[in-house]
Amino acid sequence: MASTKNTAKTFKLNTGDAIPAIGLGTWQSKPDEVRTAVKDALQAGYRHIDTAAAYGNEKEVGEGIRDSGVPREQIWLTTKLDNPWHTRVPEAIDRSLSNLGTDYVDLYLMHWPASLNPDDTSKALEGWDFVDTWRELQKLVGSGKVKNIGVSNFAIKNLERLLNDPSCKVVPAANQIELHPCNPSPKLVAYCAEKGIHCSGYSPLGSSDSPLGKNESLKKIAEAKGKTVQQVLLLWGVQKGWSVLPKSVTKSRIEANYDLDGWSLTDEEMKQIDSIKERFKVCGDGWLPVQVFFGDDE
Repeated sequence: MASTKNTAKTFKLNTGDAIPAIGLGTWQSKPDEVRTAVKDALQAGYRHIDTAAAYGNEKEVGEGIRDSGVPREQIWLTTKLDNPWHTRVPEAIDRSLSNLGTDYVDLYLMHWPASLNPDDTSKALEGWDFVDTWRELQKLVGSGKVKNIGVSNFAIKNLERLLNDPSCKVVPAANQIELHPCNPSPKLVAYCAEKGIHCSGYSPLGSSDSPLGKNESLKKIAEAKGKTVQQVLLLWGVQKGWSVLPKSVTKSRIEANYDLDGWSLTDEEMKQIDSIKERFKVCGDGWLPVQVFFGDDE
């Protein structure tokens, strides 16, 4: 049987760096809750924390890191460039580092392939798009402020456009996308693997009140393992080869989500989960003035 020390698992990026398989997501975590959540996660053993400028909680995430007592160099920290800041990358990263209270982040992602007008975020920025933004992000490589750069919410169509542009000198180290059994995105995952881009999965539990929690196939597998449906979902993602970013602010759930050692899913159980037919997305693109999902991420 393969090693079942799942919490120690990492995935090697195209830069040679190793990203921990299990991280704490902080999207929609309130500032007054996220500081404690980050501290609890790190003290429970997590070594991967994911945040973003758009979440409005970088300062509290940084405080939680310091509260934990875990040395900064032992933690993989990801943050993201917000859409209205695409033309101001140097200012944006400095702002995030100041909020986080750190000299560097391990991974800096373009949050969305959507360059918004900072004066009116309901509109796209004229004469600028994500290819221009990537050109600016590439300038951060070697600056000491970011160890890796990547993208988020990029479908195949936009990845193709980015990678085929002459200005693209650095292949993204990662693409953070929504990944769970009802949005498994096999074509997109396969495309990223072919290009050497690691997939990191947000909303791996399908978000709060997810129908995945009531799925009979998942419940049967969880009962047979003596585990929760949430633990099964997370291990399914790790065994598929991507890092997973479950979000919680409840200490008991944070700890339960990390209780993935000493067991694994069989090939048959993986196939059962893969065969779940229901489809839904937690995060769409209707709130943006540009389309970013094209069905090729399904």
